Amino acid sequence: MSKTILVTGPDLDPAAAGLVADRGYRTVHTPAYADSAVIAEFLQQTGAVGIVSRMGRLDAAVMDAAPQLKVISKHGVGVDNIDIQAAADRGIPVLVATGANAVSVAEHAIALLLATVKRVLPLDAGLRAGRWEKPGFSGHEIAGSTLGLMGMGAIAQATGRMAKGLGLTLVGFDPYAPDSTFEALSVTRCTSVEDMLAQSDILSLHCPLSDKTRGLLNTETIELMPKGAYVINTARGGLIDEAALVAAIRSGHLAGAGLDTFAVEPPATDHPFFAVPEIVLTPHIGGVTREAGARVGVDAVRGIFQILDGQPIASERIINRKLLAAAQAEPAAVEK
Repeated sequence: MSKTILVTGPDLDPAAAGLVADRGYRTVHTPAYADSAVIAEFLQQTGAVGIVSRMGRLDAAVMDAAPQLKVISKHGVGVDNIDIQAAADRGIPVLVATGANAVSVAEHAIALLLATVKRVLPLDAGLRAGRWEKPGFSGHEIAGSTLGLMGMGAIAQATGRMAKGLGLTLVGFDPYAPDSTFEALSVTRCTSVEDMLAQSDILSLHCPLSDKTRGLLNTETIELMPKGAYVINTARGGLIDEAALVAAIRSGHLAGAGLDTFAVEPPATDHPFFAVPEIVLTPHIGGVTREAGARVGVDAVRGIFQILDGQPIASERIINRKLLAAAQAEPAAVEK
């Protein structure tokens, strides 16, 4: 068996790389945002038994090119770049580093919120261009506004804790989270997405991207939000209909947005977001801090070795555990 771990991206925290080396394995890195064919070629050349998934899509063709592959470990929690059904069909567990980057991403969500609502970037640009825009300026006080949390996972919870310190009232929607999660943060639980949107002066997205959530924020759902509301997205770009968001800001229904993610990354140079000064943009780096990188990297690598060694691993970290169980049960059902 090859002692190689493939990292789909150019970086891995030294602590995580050291853990790989201590086990007598080596890491091999693909270029940033390599396509599936390049990743498949790396797997064939190296014989890697585990993948730390950072950038690039891992689809069925990639997995078929690597029959030796035993485990895929996401460097974070968003697995929309991994075909988890294809992995389950091939007996490959897909792991996530639950909560390891929550604080860093939450901090970034709050930074985007403040920069957007307080209009920091356009005011800075105006001053540098020689304009003193205090006369006639009217800002917006955040305290007392309502923040809607779409999803109540670890990142949303961390964001909520920080938001409470700013005096925001919290509402949220997550059909999978227990009541205790909402109660611990004094978040009012909404019975539907529509109910939450109608109350959200500021909406912060923290749910995974799936067939059910793709385009969650669109022309119709944006209309449910209060006039002058803001959108913050540190989750996945595909949650938002980007054209609808631009139209809502230009019409004045939304006052602005702070976005760390795009539907396609990196975005095209002529992406319409770049022409809208009310949108604050960052290149999907909410969780890219030294501290989070160390935690996520070590968790991702440690999970790989737990699988390779046949050691127990927390069930919530195996994102396709139900699909794996179903795939394993199918042959028995056919035999009967």
